[in-house]
Amino acid sequence: MTRAVLLAFTLTLAASLGAAAQGVPDYAAVVAAPDRSAADRETDKRRDPVKLLAFTGVRTGMKVLDMGAGGGYSTELIARAVGPTGIVYGQNAANFERAVTALQARTQTPAGKNITPLARPFDDPLPPEVRDLDLVTYFFFYHDTTYLEVDRAAMNRKLFAALKPGGVMVIADHSAKPGDGVSVGRSLHRIEESVLRNEVAAAGFKFAAEGDFLRQPADKRDFSVQPVTPTRPAVDEFVLRFEKPR
Repeated sequence: MTRAVLLAFTLTLAASLGAAAQGVPDYAAVVAAPDRSAADRETDKRRDPVKLLAFTGVRTGMKVLDMGAGGGYSTELIARAVGPTGIVYGQNAANFERAVTALQARTQTPAGKNITPLARPFDDPLPPEVRDLDLVTYFFFYHDTTYLEVDRAAMNRKLFAALKPGGVMVIADHSAKPGDGVSVGRSLHRIEESVLRNEVAAAGFKFAAEGDFLRQPADKRDFSVQPVTPTRPAVDEFVLRFEKPR
């Protein structure tokens, strides 16, 4: 082994050990876990979960809220990342019965032991005793709150209050055309990025970063993202990181 190769190996090992010491999971290993379901692996193909997890900054031992958890695809990934010393709350509206049932089923698996399902309104997502969260994730569901009976301003204020100072909220959603605002939430399952940014900022959040790994510039943003089919064109999606000031 040459000196240069040895030095590179040493630096890589040191970086890996340093990350482990700070509780940074191996996100690729989380996604590659052999006990993940075939359905979740199929969803991986359009979510780029390794990059998405890394962008959230989720760490071992964190306390996390996954908004609009659905059947728990992202909830389980986050639960694996925070490990047994962490906890993940998965929120669904109580009347979303299929999602509530599917998420509950995940809690019966080894990977879901640290998931706590919450069947609560979007604008009142947490019981009062749950606070000082490290992270809130809101993946591909914020747009749905534009046509449901949700007070989004109240929702964002509740999420802001639930986070500890310096806490983070990461939102990913399907991009609408400029000028569409929230008008295509139901029809196209999209939301205009600038509108979402402004709504979140109004609650006190500060914009911190943007991920471009789910961008699809060729998307004309004139079709519904639902249903997901093999022939559906690629969808332009934004990923935004917001922080609660310290």
